[in-house]
Amino acid sequence: MKGFSRISFSPFNEVQRDGIMRDTPLEKLAKLKPAFDPKNGSLTAANSTTLTDGAAAVLLASEAWAKERNLPVMAYLTFSEVAAVDFYSQGEKSEGLLMAPAYAVPRMLKRAGLSLQDFDFYELHEAFAAQALCTMKAWEDKDFCKNKLGLKAALGSIDRAKLNVKGSSVATGHPFAATGPRIIATLAKMLEQKGKGRGLISICAAGGQGVTAILER
Repeated sequence: MKGFSRISFSPFNEVQRDGIMRDTPLEKLAKLKPAFDPKNGSLTAANSTTLTDGAAAVLLASEAWAKERNLPVMAYLTFSEVAAVDFYSQGEKSEGLLMAPAYAVPRMLKRAGLSLQDFDFYELHEAFAAQALCTMKAWEDKDFCKNKLGLKAALGSIDRAKLNVKGSSVATGHPFAATGPRIIATLAKMLEQKGKGRGLISICAAGGQGVTAILER
C-alpha cells in the first residue's frame, strides 16, 4: 500500500473527528524528523504514542462473587508477572529502555507451562512502535534468550495476525494510568466475543518496568 488520502470518521457523543488518526499520506509520515536523535534516530511522531486523556476501570473479583451479583465474567486472569531492568547504566551494562517485558514474559510462560505461540491474541503496549518490535526481536534471538534470559533456545516469533488486532497505543493513544485497563478491557472483550481462547498482555512502564499477564476464557 503506497498511502491513503482519506479516512472515514464516525461521530460519537458529539465528537465529530478523531483526535489521533490523521489523513496524512504514508509518504509524508515517512519523512518526519526523528524526535530524540536527529542523526540516527527512528522514533518520530508517526511511530510514537500520542498522550491522550482517558479513564478506565477493571472489576477484578472471584467467580463466586460475580455469580452472587449476577455479573458476567468476560475473562479470567490466570497468571501475571513483573520485572525491572537497569536502563540508566551505559554500554553493555544497560538493559535497554522499556525492555523489562522481555524478561517478565518468559518467567510467566514457564510458570504457566506455555510457549509464546500458545495464544489467540497478543496485546503488546506500543509506547513506541520500536519498543514492541525490539521486544519481539529479542524473543526471536538465540543469543539474547540464552545469555539474558537463561533459556536453552529462543522463545520464537509471534503470529503478527494475532498482534494488537484492534490497534494498540500508537493507534489509539496512551492515556497515562489508564493504558493498562484499556488493554485488559480490549483483550477481555475479544475473548468474550470469541467465546474461548487465551491472550497475552505485555506492558512496559516507567522506563525500566514490565507488567505482563495472561487472560483466558
